[in-house]
Amino acid sequence: MPVLDVSELNIVIAVLGFFIVAYGFQSVKIKQVWYLGEALPAVAFGIILGPIAAKFLDSTRWGSATEGQQNAITLGMCRVVIGVQLVIAGFQLPAKYQLRRWKEMLMLLILIMTIMWLCTTACMLATVPKISLLAGLVIGSCVTCTDPILSQAIAKGPFADKYVRRQLREIISSEAGANDGFGFPFLMLAVYLIRHAEYPGMEQEMADHAAALNAKEGGEELVHNVTEGVSHLLARAMLVVRESEEDVGRLGGGVGKALTEWTVETWLYIVLMSVAYGAVCGFGSLYLTRHALRKQWIDTESYLLWPTGLGLFIVGTCGALGTDDLLACFVAGNALNWDGQYLAETEARHDEVNSCVDVLLNFGGFMYIGTIIPWSDFNDPNGTGLTYPRLIGLGILVLLFRRIPAILATYKLYPEVCKDWKEALFMGYFGPIGIGAVFYVEHTRHLFPESGEALTVEENVLTRVMIPVVYWLVLFSIIVHGLSIPALNAFLKWRGVAPIQDECGPVEVNVLSEHEPIPKNARRSSDPKRRSLVVNNRFSRSGAANISGPLVQHSLPQQSAWPQPNFQFSDGRSEEKSGYYRTDIRERRITFGTSPVKEMDKEMV
Repeated sequence: MPVLDVSELNIVIAVLGFFIVAYGFQSVKIKQVWYLGEALPAVAFGIILGPIAAKFLDSTRWGSATEGQQNAITLGMCRVVIGVQLVIAGFQLPAKYQLRRWKEMLMLLILIMTIMWLCTTACMLATVPKISLLAGLVIGSCVTCTDPILSQAIAKGPFADKYVRRQLREIISSEAGANDGFGFPFLMLAVYLIRHAEYPGMEQEMADHAAALNAKEGGEELVHNVTEGVSHLLARAMLVVRESEEDVGRLGGGVGKALTEWTVETWLYIVLMSVAYGAVCGFGSLYLTRHALRKQWIDTESYLLWPTGLGLFIVGTCGALGTDDLLACFVAGNALNWDGQYLAETEARHDEVNSCVDVLLNFGGFMYIGTIIPWSDFNDPNGTGLTYPRLIGLGILVLLFRRIPAILATYKLYPEVCKDWKEALFMGYFGPIGIGAVFYVEHTRHLFPESGEALTVEENVLTRVMIPVVYWLVLFSIIVHGLSIPALNAFLKWRGVAPIQDECGPVEVNVLSEHEPIPKNARRSSDPKRRSLVVNNRFSRSGAANISGPLVQHSLPQQSAWPQPNFQFSDGRSEEKSGYYRTDIRERRITFGTSPVKEMDKEMV
C-alpha cells in the first residue's frame, strides 16, 4: 500500500529540482535581460523556503540530526562547490596566464590583499562593538578575498561580454581564483597572534574564566583558595588545550612564537605544499589527457568531466593532508591548460558540460546559504551589541573602503590589464563577498573554542560575533552586487555607451542549434550558409591546438540537413603525415601542410 514519505531527502531534491526547472524556463531573461545571474535568485529562494519562513529546508534536521552537524555540512559544501569551480576557472584562462601576468598577480595577492585586509579590519573596529584589534583582523581576513564564484559570474557574464575589456575580465577571474586560496596567510597570522598573545593580567583572566566554567560543571572544589586555585586552574586549562586534538585557545609564547609557527605551518605546509600538490596534479592531468587523446582512449564525456573529477580528488586529498585545497585546485586548473591544449580541445568539442556543472553547483550552494543565514543573531543589542543599523553601516563601509581605495591607488602599476580610473573603479567595486567568506568563517570555527567556552573575553567575543558579521556581509554583497549589474547596464544604456570590441578582433563560433539564443555583443554571421555567430568580446580564446597526434577522428560527418559552416574548427599536427593539418567540415577534407596552422590560412581561404 502506498505510504506518504515526506522525508528531508525527498523535500531537498524536489525543491532543488523545482528551482532548476523554474529558473531555466526564464534563464535568458534572468541572465541577459535582467542581469541577475544565479546567486541572488538562489539565495532568495533559499531564504523563502528556509527556517526563517516556510521551514521546508532546515539542515539541522538532515541525516542523523545531531547537534552541530550544520557547521560540518556547510564547510564541506563550500569546499566542494569552490574547489570544483576553481579548477574550471583555472583552465578557462589563457595558456601560461600566470607566467605572463605574474607581476600583476603578485601585486594583487600581496599588496592589494594586505591593504584590503587592513581596511576591512578598520571597518570592523568602527562598527562592531566589543571586539579587539586581533579579533577584527580575524574577521577581516574571512572577507578579504573576492569571491571566486560571484567574480566568475561578473567576469564571464552577459554584462562583461558587452562592456568589459577581455584583459580586465581575465585578471578579475584570475585574481578571484588565486586570492580565495591565498587568504590563509592572513587568517592564520591573526589566529596565531591571538593564540600566542601575552599581556599583563592574561593568566588571571584565564584562571577566572576557567573557574567560572568549572563552577558550572560542579567543580567548585578545585578552587579552595585564591593562590593555589589560580595556578592549578591555569595549568589544567593549558594542559587541556595542548592535549586536545586541535590546538585551539591560548597557548602563550609571544609574537616570536606566533611568527615562527605562521611561517612554518602556514607558508611552508599550507601554501607552498598546496601550490606544489596542485601543480603535480594539474601537470599530471595535462600529460595524461594528452596521451589519452593521442591514443584515442578518452571519450568526450570523460574528457569534459575531467576538471570536475580533478577538483573532487584534490579537495578530498588536501582535506586529508590538512593543506589548502582551494589554492591547490586553482593551481591545478591553470596547469591543466598550461599549453592551451585542454581549452582548445574542449571548445572543439563544444563544451557545455563544465558550464552546466558551474550552474548546478551555484544553485545548490547559494540556495543552501540562503537557508542557514543566522537572522536571530543580526539584532542582539544586549549580547554581542550587533544591531541592524550597525550592520548596514558596516556593509556600506566595507563596500566603499575594503577594495576601491586599494585599486584606485595602484591601478597605474598594471596598465595592461587596467588602463584607466573607470576600469579601476569597476574592478574595485565588483569585489564581491560570497561563499568563499562562508568557507573561511566556518573553518575559523575549528580554530577557537566553542562560543562561551574560551578562557579569555577576547576569544569569547570573537566566536560570538564572527558568524553573524560574516554572514551579513555575504548577504549584503550578494544583494548589492547582484542588483548593481542591472543598474549599471541601465545607466550605460541611457548614456548611449556602445558595446566594446575586442582589440584582437571578433571570434566566429559554431552554433549547434538554430534555437540557441544569441549572446550579448554578438551577431549571426552575414553569410546565411554559415551557421555561426560572430562574438565581439569573447572571454575564452584558446588559440590553435598543437599536440602530437590527431585531435579528432579523421572520419568526417555525412551530409546533414542543416547548412554546414565553411570555417575551420580544429587544428593540430600529425606525426604520421609529418605536418600540420586543418579540418574543413563543408568540404569534408583534411588539409595537411608543412607549416604551422597560421601560415596555412591563406591556402584555406
